[in-house]
Amino acid sequence: MANIPKSEHRIQSCPTPKRIRAIFNGEVIADSTNVLILRETRHAPVYYFPKSDIHMERLRNSEHGTTCSIKGKASYWHITSNDKVIENAAWSYETPVAGAEKIAGYTAFYFNMMDHWYEDDEEIFVHPKDPFVRIDVRKSKQPIRVVIGGETVAETTQARLLYETGSVTRYYIPKEDIRMDLLESTDLNTSCPYKGTCDYWNVKIKDVEFENVVWSYPHPHPEASGIENLLCFYNEKVDEILVEDKPASTSKILWYANVN
Repeated sequence: MANIPKSEHRIQSCPTPKRIRAIFNGEVIADSTNVLILRETRHAPVYYFPKSDIHMERLRNSEHGTTCSIKGKASYWHITSNDKVIENAAWSYETPVAGAEKIAGYTAFYFNMMDHWYEDDEEIFVHPKDPFVRIDVRKSKQPIRVVIGGETVAETTQARLLYETGSVTRYYIPKEDIRMDLLESTDLNTSCPYKGTCDYWNVKIKDVEFENVVWSYPHPHPEASGIENLLCFYNEKVDEILVEDKPASTSKILWYANVN
């Protein structure tokens, strides 16, 4: 747990109407349309399941325990499935402290210990999606220019602007408006629960290499389909991104109240 002053450490739980399933070793461990999503300062969202929607015969009590100043004491379970066991993979706050009463008796699972997660019939990755995070992709004819190492590497009037809660505006540019001869693909891949898995490029300017400053989503999730195969430059790692010859805004987008 990060050392966050209690006055700044907040939690918020909210129900989701989605059907949420957790799969381990080919077995459904939990399947519910009555899941709570817990949002917590500087943490990814977590699904909490009512015990009635968990195959409790697959859970075995653990002697492990932890204490959170804002949620209380947590009990843990191992998960068993045929010949496989994952230790301390699930936890519950049976008698949470004041302010966390809504999760009393609900059980959560470490996301990365399960083999698969589904929202309805679509698999999700990385961590549960925060219901307070929104993504909008918009076409823009504004002239946009990207400068790296003193060189203009991209210049366009046909960008797609991606607005995402908690992030700065990102500028996605078609390859024909980028000096692709300066880019070299890398082995790095990262995943975003809202956008998908992206590929990366280095930029080389006069023998100076700027590592992994460009990325692209070749197969984005439907909500981000507008950025498919377009390239984005890491605002914070290039010399500058100019929009109509003015520096791009560094303000983060905060559409909704957020605990992060």
